[in-house]
Amino acid sequence: MTVFYIPLKQHVGAPCKAIVAKDDLVTRGQLIAEPTGLGANIHASVTGTVTTVTDNEIAISADEVQDVSYEPIPNSEDKLELVKSAGIVGAGGAGFPTHVKLNVDNTNGVFIANGVECEALLLHNVEQLKTASAQLIRGVKYAMEMTKSSKGYIAVKDKNRQAVIELLKATKNEPTIEVFRLPNIYPAGDERAIIRELLGVVLEPGQLPIEVGAVVSNVETLKHMVEAIEDRKPFIDKDVTVSGRVKDDSHIFENVPIGTPVKGLIDAVGGYIEPHGEIVIGGPMTGRHGEESSPVTKTTGGVLVAMPFPQEQRKVGILICECGGSEERLTEIANNMGAEVVAAERCKRMVEVNGRYRCAKPGVCPGQAETVMKLKKQGAEVVLTGTCSD
Repeated sequence: MTVFYIPLKQHVGAPCKAIVAKDDLVTRGQLIAEPTGLGANIHASVTGTVTTVTDNEIAISADEVQDVSYEPIPNSEDKLELVKSAGIVGAGGAGFPTHVKLNVDNTNGVFIANGVECEALLLHNVEQLKTASAQLIRGVKYAMEMTKSSKGYIAVKDKNRQAVIELLKATKNEPTIEVFRLPNIYPAGDERAIIRELLGVVLEPGQLPIEVGAVVSNVETLKHMVEAIEDRKPFIDKDVTVSGRVKDDSHIFENVPIGTPVKGLIDAVGGYIEPHGEIVIGGPMTGRHGEESSPVTKTTGGVLVAMPFPQEQRKVGILICECGGSEERLTEIANNMGAEVVAAERCKRMVEVNGRYRCAKPGVCPGQAETVMKLKKQGAEVVLTGTCSD
């Protein structure tokens, strides 16, 4: 018996409110939670029995026999309403509700499908570009229609040559859609970096793409949008890359039911390579610590098994940037290494906007000598940073 834990917050905004109760029987695709403000519908990803309902999650004990069929979302002629009903959120980032992002008038602007997948080890977006380019083109067209964008682009790293070839074939007879190739830098997939490279426009920290006539969505988000519009399928499955210290490295799982414990995916690729360290949910740069029981969510991109932490029992200074681990994450890593954090500094590119620190120029890293000297003066013997190209 497998229990699927469905978090009530898988998106930007407030947690959803459960509309089912303990002991209820639910079917795959059934609506089980609704947003109380900014958010997105949540549906059961499996057929089974609700075992617990809390303010944070719904647990479903799955029936032994499952299939891929699902309860469809209500039919509508309004594509945006279908996207909303399906509970679609950004599958490649923070999980911003897609129906809100697409509910704009972007007349004469551009729509950009983000297939850059710039974090190391993650492969499922690029695989989608290679094997489902026709579906992606339909998704771009739907998004252009809903946002009234006159031009569409698919952004991909030039190094992913097979994906580029497939996309060029798919767009050969699409005069309003182009493939845009980006250099192999990190974080090329940051929407501000994409817009800078593609449009030659530098967004100020905190400035939204729509302010310069652009709307950007991850390519997997578009996959779920097409499924909602064409098949009335809710967002109940997720594509995930499993990599690192596992026996079948860099394995791509398509359509993993949301709520699946990540240990099930690790077992499915042969289990751990020993010795192994922590499980990271997400990419190696911005991922977070996970447990074997951690559930796959609408924003889970990777399940990575790391090496054991090296033991560095020294005084550490942490260098924080938006494109890497947060202060909390870097401190957690340092503590797991047996180190003592004695100082913390932010990259000099970081500026505060509405209480959040943002990078002024994603992918254009400055020299850090001055910052490193500050850390040294505060007693740091070594420096720990999430990402820095200098």
